[in-house]
Amino acid sequence: MSAAPKHDIFQAIADPTRRKILRLLADKKLPVTAISKHFPMSRTAVSKHLRILLESKLVSVEKAGREKLYKLQPEALLELKHWLSFFEQFWDNKISMLKHFVENEEAGNLNLIIPKSNEESKDS
Repeated sequence: MSAAPKHDIFQAIADPTRRKILRLLADKKLPVTAISKHFPMSRTAVSKHLRILLESKLVSVEKAGREKLYKLQPEALLELKHWLSFFEQFWDNKISMLKHFVENEEAGNLNLIIPKSNEESKDS
């Protein structure tokens, strides 16, 4: 008998419902009943989303009396941050180009200068 497949952080955040759950848990610990009130789905469905978030270590759970309280584990998001940091170079380049365009437009010069590397990629 094989164990149920585990979900990684990228699978966990791929779903908009789970991303909203993470936002809700960013401020405070919440039981599944309080989380469920924010969604047009059953408590069982929300519990399934929480299970995936638990498997990916994005949330933790602790018992408080008869309730289970779910809490965001922000350190798990570091994996995402490290992965995304590679792509910042492309965003920084686009922001620089936009800044250059806006500054030239304000000066009355509407000529957009495209860096040589972008021209070469267009020819391919």
